[in-house]
Amino acid sequence: MRLESLAFFVLLFGNFVAGARTASGQNYPDKPIRLITAGAGGGVDFSARLIAQGVSASLGQQVIVDNRGGSPIIPAQLVSKAPPDGYTLIFYSNGLWLLPLIQKNVPYDPARDFAPITMATSSPNILVVHPSLPVTSVKNLIAIAKARPGELNYGASPVGSAIHLAAELFNSRAGIKTTLIPYKGVADALSGLISGEVQLMFPAAGSAMPLLKSGRLRALAVTSKLPSALAPGLPTMEAAGLPGFDVGVAYGIFAPVGTPEVIISRLNQAIVQALKPAEARQKLLSAGLEVVGSSPEQFLDAIKTEIFIMGKVIRDAGIRVD
Repeated sequence: MRLESLAFFVLLFGNFVAGARTASGQNYPDKPIRLITAGAGGGVDFSARLIAQGVSASLGQQVIVDNRGGSPIIPAQLVSKAPPDGYTLIFYSNGLWLLPLIQKNVPYDPARDFAPITMATSSPNILVVHPSLPVTSVKNLIAIAKARPGELNYGASPVGSAIHLAAELFNSRAGIKTTLIPYKGVADALSGLISGEVQLMFPAAGSAMPLLKSGRLRALAVTSKLPSALAPGLPTMEAAGLPGFDVGVAYGIFAPVGTPEVIISRLNQAIVQALKPAEARQKLLSAGLEVVGSSPEQFLDAIKTEIFIMGKVIRDAGIRVD
């Protein structure tokens, strides 16, 4: 998607709320709810199952987690064509709305097809470097990168992931040039960093922290807007001198557009309630996830902001997925 199309694309997200018409919803739910995700395992699956248990208890109907495929395309297509009655939902990461920015002919439209319910959980990335690199702060790293343009390499996988976009946002905001070394998977990229094939990386907090504790990597900052409980003591990229730097993985729940407003509201309340208990928060934190539990409007604002910021980063860096 070209940057000049972004304004129109983001305006369409207004359909999220406008398309959710008021209805009585007095009997909702009177049958099981299906929560479709993109594959078993990982943050989406873990969050989905924890939320499903809490929402089932709250609403008195079973919430069934239905894992489909390994990309957002299959579950997104299913939910986009589902009746807007609150019984078929999708739970996926920000890949759902970022994919159309980096890949042509995506067979769904995130603005026209989905109504946001809540950003449920999130996970920041951490800027880490190989211990041999003589830096102890983001400022130090930027100084070296400016003195050696294009010489520092960063590892990432897959193309267009939060790991990749965080590094390109860093290049853009810091006015530097570091070079992408693509890997087949995140584990391979981390191995490349540990071995010194690349000098820096922006892995998710959950995968980075064990390596930091063992001393195999050095952390400089966390990429979230606010300090993270997943990386205690680390400054934010913004505090380190890069205003507005906020990137990571967001996990959210959507219904088909046109789902009655009263149902969206009831689902939001049930999901947020499921995330409130201290036990649930601790389980998610142990899995590398932080609870958000936003309103639909807050979720929509976050999506708009990310599309504008990352749209420019994607265009400037020439990021494409064939």
